[in-house]
Amino acid sequence: MASSSSYISTAIPKPSFLAPKALVPQIPATLLRKSNPNPNSISISISTSRPLPSPLKYSTSPSELAAARPAGILKPRLAAGEVLYGLFLMSSSPTLAEISGLAGYDYVVVDLEHGPGGISDALPCLRALAATGTPAIIRVPENTPAVTKKALDLGPQGIMFPSVETPEAAALAVSYCRFPPRGVRGAAHPVVRASAYGVDDGYLSRCEEDLLIMVQVETTAGVSEIEAIAGVEGVDCVQMGPLDLSASMGLLWDPGNKKVRTVLKEAERRVLGVGRGDGRGPWLGGFAMPHDGAIELKARGYHMVAGAVDVGMFRAAAVEDVLRFRRAEVEIGEEDDSEKPSDNEYWSE
Repeated sequence: MASSSSYISTAIPKPSFLAPKALVPQIPATLLRKSNPNPNSISISISTSRPLPSPLKYSTSPSELAAARPAGILKPRLAAGEVLYGLFLMSSSPTLAEISGLAGYDYVVVDLEHGPGGISDALPCLRALAATGTPAIIRVPENTPAVTKKALDLGPQGIMFPSVETPEAAALAVSYCRFPPRGVRGAAHPVVRASAYGVDDGYLSRCEEDLLIMVQVETTAGVSEIEAIAGVEGVDCVQMGPLDLSASMGLLWDPGNKKVRTVLKEAERRVLGVGRGDGRGPWLGGFAMPHDGAIELKARGYHMVAGAVDVGMFRAAAVEDVLRFRRAEVEIGEEDDSEKPSDNEYWSE
């Protein structure tokens, strides 16, 4: 078989990828065969007319900024009156994050407070959720500017602060989310994921408005200050924490206790009654519980309802799977006992 290298001329200089398009040499027409005389050889047609890549275009006009606005912003949906249904991701598993997004949850909370993962574990989860168009909220493990800064630089659509007990603590949490002079957030916006590593130059003009700031009220001390907390400018959502609330009331093992439920419902009523100078009060978020389901929370006026936790769902499915097998084993054994030979008969054969 003739070698295809016989059709390559060494007289053609090697193109430089740094050279302007006009200087890249063209293949002479005399070197392009009109037909292939050897049926066993391979003829390859090369096009040299492809244009050079267009330069990156940054957002400069209001319309372009709107077009660059990332999908999945939570605030417009809440402002439109939607009740959003979400999931808590404790496993830090990008696979489970992706499945959660594909399943259709309105948002997923990547939990760094009780989950084993840290900031570097959250990043793959945010990427998996972004691929499905699902907004991500990061629950930070502690309310400090350093941890908040690292979480925000990943580019979540929301951030949740645990155990906020005073309006002063709520105001500090808001300040961690804002750049100076309005806050204390450290600036690395030209290179972090939140700004598409600097490609999105409209980031600074909208990042603070787009971000959903959530504060958790989950102790009796927090409930006593809940109206003042909810009234802090910049607090977008008050997230109730029924388990920690029950613990702070001395009822850790009984979150469904009537006393806990009474305090919780009174706190909900007070949050929903808050009005502020910005034209609206904060939204109300919460966790569904076995004794207080997601539909009940929605009926009481909650705007964001977390209905499940990934590890809890897997635990329930895994336990049920094992139990189903064990029950089947017993049933099969009972049906076949009369026909099975005894151990002595079996070993004597």
